[in-house]
Amino acid sequence: MREIVVMAVLSMAYAVIYIGGVGAWGIFNAIFGPIGTDIVYGIWFMSAVTSMYIIRKPGCAFLGEMMAAMSEVLLGTPVGVTMLIGAAIQGASSELAFTITGYKKYNTFVLILAGIFPSLGTFLYSYIMYGFSHLPVKMVVMMLIIRVISGGLIGGYGGKMVADTLASTGSLNTFSLGRERRIKING
Repeated sequence: MREIVVMAVLSMAYAVIYIGGVGAWGIFNAIFGPIGTDIVYGIWFMSAVTSMYIIRKPGCAFLGEMMAAMSEVLLGTPVGVTMLIGAAIQGASSELAFTITGYKKYNTFVLILAGIFPSLGTFLYSYIMYGFSHLPVKMVVMMLIIRVISGGLIGGYGGKMVADTLASTGSLNTFSLGRERRIKING
């Protein structure tokens, strides 16, 4: 039960961040065009990474992302309920990084992969939904590269940093991440 409560609290916090991200998305899009949106895209992968890194149980990345998306809808996201499709892709893609390690590795590399995989999944979805095939190939490749970097850095590494910061307060001592941190500190 405590895992669900922690995911719910994280998800609500991320929903607020995600709604703010929509504004950033608009600004970057206005300045850089379609490539600009991919600069901040990794923001939307953070809940999945943070939830899994803290709780470390199969399905947490997917559930954490879906809970954040549902909270975002409840808060009145300007994107609307269709973003739940994107959230499902993001959560499932992030989950894949942990699945391939057998849910046994939660190091920085795996967490960055958990941010990169949804970049790939959402890019394919965006390519189909938004007609990226009509864009110049160089632009599409650049958009993909930028989204992958954003996913790895903001989604993966950023999600890790949020969880590590929370763990440093002692508030996660009863979770795997908190126990792991105590062992590293106490030797």
